[in-house]
Amino acid sequence: MSIKDTLTNDMKEAMKAKEKDRLAVIRMVRGAIKQIEIDSKKELDDEAVIGVISKEVKMRKDSVEEFKKGGREDLVAKTEAEIAVLMPYLPQQLSEDEIRSLVQAAVEQVGASSPKDMGKVMGVLMPKVKGRADGKLVNTIVKEALN
Repeated sequence: MSIKDTLTNDMKEAMKAKEKDRLAVIRMVRGAIKQIEIDSKKELDDEAVIGVISKEVKMRKDSVEEFKKGGREDLVAKTEAEIAVLMPYLPQQLSEDEIRSLVQAAVEQVGASSPKDMGKVMGVLMPKVKGRADGKLVNTIVKEALN
């Protein structure tokens, strides 16, 4: 079953169980997917859907940081609950150690030796971790490896 089908089934379950918050998040993601399909005039496959969901999670994580700075604990809790609803639709997230080993392999593969080679390393690395790791974390680990 595709991720879009899973989202549809979960939306129906949330309606029946009267889970308003979960339903709202699932509808929002389905709307974002549908909008991209309309804009690109093609059906999204599971990989593209994972990309959309990853983008939505990233936006919410960024929002959580801003809400914490602003002292809005009510919005922090609400946004973290939305992230919790979205995470099961993403592939298993890589641990920091797994990312470090992938970074090391990518550095060796391209023969990177200085921070100037960061673009090459990221170019090799990002397709491998897309949807499975936070880009900021990957970027930080690559910087550490190249310094």
